Amino acid sequence: MKESMYIEPVSGQTYALNSPRWCSDDRKPLLITPQRGISRDDIDRTLRSQWRYRASLPVEVARPISMGEGCTPLVQKEWGEHRPYFKLEWFNPTSSFKDRGTTVMLSVLRQQGVQAVLEDSSGNGGASVSAYGAAGGMRVKILAPSFASPPKIAQMRAYGAEVQLVDGPRQECENEAVRQSASIFYSSHNWQPFFLEGTKTIGYEIWEDLNFKVPDNIVMPAGAGSNVLGCYLAFSELMRAGQIRKMPRLFVCQPLNCSPIDASFQAGVTTPVAREVRKTISEGTAIANPLRLKEVVTAVRESGGSTLALEEEAIVAALRRTALLGLLPELTSSTAVAGFERLIQAGSIKASEETVVILSGTGIKNAGAISELYA
Repeated sequence: MKESMYIEPVSGQTYALNSPRWCSDDRKPLLITPQRGISRDDIDRTLRSQWRYRASLPVEVARPISMGEGCTPLVQKEWGEHRPYFKLEWFNPTSSFKDRGTTVMLSVLRQQGVQAVLEDSSGNGGASVSAYGAAGGMRVKILAPSFASPPKIAQMRAYGAEVQLVDGPRQECENEAVRQSASIFYSSHNWQPFFLEGTKTIGYEIWEDLNFKVPDNIVMPAGAGSNVLGCYLAFSELMRAGQIRKMPRLFVCQPLNCSPIDASFQAGVTTPVAREVRKTISEGTAIANPLRLKEVVTAVRESGGSTLALEEEAIVAALRRTALLGLLPELTSSTAVAGFERLIQAGSIKASEETVVILSGTGIKNAGAISELYA
């Protein structure tokens, strides 16, 4: 295959990977040109982390910033007649899936000479960048909405990050980050394409977890959609490498109160569709304007999957039921569980099929909100 490059998917404009970049020259989001994929023989089994799949990356990273991320449990449970697998991403170092993207993103940026980074985040992304920045000896500044969960803000500050709270909606954090990007490198987990190169390891890991086979269905929550695109990249690469013959169906779950991906998918378009945005308990998915909306909707459609928008009551009910199985996910992750139940009810997922439900973060991060449910 040709040398890997950054690519702006609309214009086709490419840029070399050897210098740090978070957007195109005209401030459009970038991806990385398609990778050839790997086989099971390319997995470095001496590593007990997601870096066992480092051969799938577009650049060689000599000295990764790693804390053992990845290799999270895949736990099978009974759910009525179904036997889904739950992928417990809270076993990552900062207790969310974001560590998969951050370890690759910051490792590459540090290798390229970046020593200080700026991130905007409502919680898990900021905690992850703060932790990996600390581990890598990098200075970190986080812009977080003033309404963000206090425990998540505390987690960022504990890692030594400078945290600036921003008034207004979540989008204002990103706007402020773009304004400050002239003075400090903007390592946004939503903008930086190397973040997706990290999140794709969850797809490779599910493939290895299931003895190098793919499940019929993967159900996941989504805000910006980095897990969706990560899974899509991984399984596309595995097909390209001749390791699998089909893609799993990707089912994307959002709270009805903030569901732009569902709105566009259900309308049959890849452009934004007007839908009222309200406060949601699924705060990790409260992104009203996903940067890569077109790519996420296209990935879901090409996989043969679908999207769902779940009411707040359904999300809470899903958390209560999951907790009785011994698993306490973040309310954001409970959106995926609620979606799984809705798909069963609709007959879209059958008991004979193999299904993975991604639980992206732990309920401990939602301790305040969850404690109110049981008061």
